[in-house]
Amino acid sequence: MPRETLQGTLDLLILKTLAPGSEHGYGITCCILNASQNQLRVEEGSLYPALRRMEADGLIKAEWRASENNRRARYDHVTRAGKKHLAETVERWRRNTAAVSSFLDFA
Repeated sequence: MPRETLQGTLDLLILKTLAPGSEHGYGITCCILNASQNQLRVEEGSLYPALRRMEADGLIKAEWRASENNRRARYDHVTRAGKKHLAETVERWRRNTAAVSSFLDFA
């Protein structure tokens, strides 16, 4: 996927990944890659600044705890504001993609 498209969807991908529960950065990356059937690869240089920005915006909150392999890891989870933002963003994406799909089928 082109970089500019991915940048516009990164918050959505992160929030959707975190919606079921908290996850650490590497787990977020793996989940996005697996769920997209290896089509969407989020690099650390994009993921971690986005996580910090989203935390500053109040969309996610982080806590430090032990990972599956007993290493200290930062786990992020969606806040109430993040859940609201996710629902609004998903609805907007669905409307927009339906409109574009209708246009492509028509034209």
